[in-house]
Amino acid sequence: MNRDTSGIRRDYDKDQLDESQLIANPTELFQKWLDEAIKSKNIEPTAMVLSTIETDSGSPTSRVVLLKGIVNGKFRFFTNYYSRKSKEIEQNSHVSLNFFWPELEKQVRIHGNCERMSSEASDEYFSSRPKDSQIGAWVSHQSSPLESREIIEDQFSAMTEKFEGQEIKRPDYWGGFEITPNYFEFWQGRVSRLHDRFEYRLKTNMSWDVQRLYP
Repeated sequence: MNRDTSGIRRDYDKDQLDESQLIANPTELFQKWLDEAIKSKNIEPTAMVLSTIETDSGSPTSRVVLLKGIVNGKFRFFTNYYSRKSKEIEQNSHVSLNFFWPELEKQVRIHGNCERMSSEASDEYFSSRPKDSQIGAWVSHQSSPLESREIIEDQFSAMTEKFEGQEIKRPDYWGGFEITPNYFEFWQGRVSRLHDRFEYRLKTNMSWDVQRLYP
């Protein structure tokens, strides 16, 4: 079955990005754009596409995760350490992130090195999660085969009963990663597909080279 989507298009005319709007530290510019995305009523302003490298084939693989903070310039997210993405990160720590906010016609690409967060930082975040989410972390063997929906629902019910009236500790196979960026690209949609693009590349002295790119 074929599906032609070539006629679906729109022009971008909400904003522009020029040199006067750039900030020396790209993380600060990102946070400015993120604040705008939050105010724009985007349904998931912290959603980001995380891309890793599949261990056996060397192929890129992507999924959407949620940004859970930027601390000392490092981008944080949380997951099951037995998941496919975690295993891929353990084998190759080079990852990329992609944020797209259609309401603003803005996109940000980030490359960097990904490492596990400290147990203390993971404990702190886990304790802030809703109880059902905490139980979900205990129940889900993320990325493993699951024979039926009923199995995980039964496990969730059993674990809910087990933890009734108790503080739920973080399972040691669940926690955070943080990404230290070495590359940013800021994209602002413009009319006639003449988009504004600026890349930041990290230099060895911890400053950034900035370059405008063709769209």
